[in-house]
Amino acid sequence: MHLFRLDASIRTTGSVSRALADTAEQAWLAEHPGATVTRRDLGREPLPGDLWGRAALSMVDPTAPAAPEAVALNERLSAELLEADAYVFAVPLYNWGVPASFKTWIDLVLLNPAFGGAGDRPLAGRPAVLAMSRGGGYGPGAPKEGWDHNSPYVRRILAEVLHLDVHVTEAELTLADVTPAMAPLRGRAAELLKTGHEHAALHGRRIAELVVRA
Repeated sequence: MHLFRLDASIRTTGSVSRALADTAEQAWLAEHPGATVTRRDLGREPLPGDLWGRAALSMVDPTAPAAPEAVALNERLSAELLEADAYVFAVPLYNWGVPASFKTWIDLVLLNPAFGGAGDRPLAGRPAVLAMSRGGGYGPGAPKEGWDHNSPYVRRILAEVLHLDVHVTEAELTLADVTPAMAPLRGRAAELLKTGHEHAALHGRRIAELVVRA
């Protein structure tokens, strides 16, 4: 058994998305002790931001220089996905959108035509946990309702472009403990975090079961 885990948080300690992913990974490993875990930590080791642009330009402009390093990196990223049986993605909300490191990863992965809209869907149906965190509140009635442009994008990429079977766990109000203006929301934040970890454990076990059945 082989699990692929990706982290996009710039925080190495105190990260809620990492903590939720830890819970999901531990639940998965409890079902598959000794299994292989491949890690891609975009927070600690971000990918070169210019590679995709140079590679994409070389595809549409015959006069542009080739980008062999982008091709080589795509092969490594593709192999990490193709070799895994299940996945854990930890993606926080930054500035109401997708972390730049994760967007770079997506762009480079999609250089592989097999993963695009017209590809042969090599990952179709494989189970994945998506662990998401948001510092504020973005639900119905919240002042920032509709400002979360991260969650819909990431879900769509994983489920409708890569065709993974995605199970989502999430937590909101994660900045309540360190933001004085959010002090009245700390109780609610604790409840949401507890529920997030419960769902992460449930989903970790679930994707372990799905791998066995497959």
